[in-house]
Amino acid sequence: MAAALVAGARRVLDVDTGGGEVFSSLNPPRGSVAVEPYHPNVALAARRLKPLGVRVVERSTTTLPVDDAAFDLLLNRHGYLNAAEAHRVLVPGGKLLTQQVGARNDLELNEALGIPVVLDGTASSSVEGLRDELMRAGFATRNVREAIIVTRFFDIGAVVFQLRAVPWQAPGFDVARHRDQLRRIHDQIARTGGFEVRSQRFLIQTEKPI
Repeated sequence: MAAALVAGARRVLDVDTGGGEVFSSLNPPRGSVAVEPYHPNVALAARRLKPLGVRVVERSTTTLPVDDAAFDLLLNRHGYLNAAEAHRVLVPGGKLLTQQVGARNDLELNEALGIPVVLDGTASSSVEGLRDELMRAGFATRNVREAIIVTRFFDIGAVVFQLRAVPWQAPGFDVARHRDQLRRIHDQIARTGGFEVRSQRFLIQTEKPI
């Protein structure tokens, strides 16, 4: 979906681009911009995107550091979604495509480890809430979908890798401190063949009315 939209766009904004891996693969038009809040990623993204004619800008607040009505397409893959800011930076008729991580994401990990879920207040927990937020910002919502995706872990090493890769999922996780809980997950995998968690995702395709 992103590739098809980028192919027809004149200027694209990629919000929270990470290292620019996905955005660069879409062959963005020259003059596009990528923003990224995590400082170590900014230089990495710039090295990857600058040769394509894409400027990389560091984002330090929830405000997008770009001009009003400057883009005809905004992409956001797992980044912070400020609906009002997205509306501001798009031209009339401009399109928004985003996949968001829901608030009810991989909760089985927290339950198994005994670590409370920490919600930052920015993630939506329902399609209805996300649709309402977009409509309040002025978008004509056309496609808002939810999926619950099952991930199955086949060994405890993969569970530990995941928890270290996304430390915000279970703040305070430590292999030594949570050894007993990890042992129970390992035993479950050995007994049943896997440990399952459920990821909540939202897909939004909408546009700013003309």
